[in-house]
Amino acid sequence: MIVTNTETIAGYHIAEIKGLVQGNTVRAKHAGRDIAASFKNLVGGELKGYTELLTESRRQAVERMLAQAEQLGANAVVNVRFTTSAVTAGAAELYAYGTAVTVQLS
Repeated sequence: MIVTNTETIAGYHIAEIKGLVQGNTVRAKHAGRDIAASFKNLVGGELKGYTELLTESRRQAVERMLAQAEQLGANAVVNVRFTTSAVTAGAAELYAYGTAVTVQLS
């Protein structure tokens, strides 16, 4: 499965548009990560616990988006985008979406 954030794929042409596909996950903060983040706020630096949480969330959202694309018979997803939103205090959604297509070599 080819995945790109551009509208086209070099060397391929879009033969068929299958439709919008999406994947999302909602994750809550972990008390242990919050305590570590509080200490980091005092001295500065990367909040590694949150970085790991977002990395895992992005991976899961993309996997779900690609599963939808496969169900539609696509072999690529173009124009992929990510967005986040707060769902409730301490929980956020990561949403991945794009257009499932069938591509062929030009």
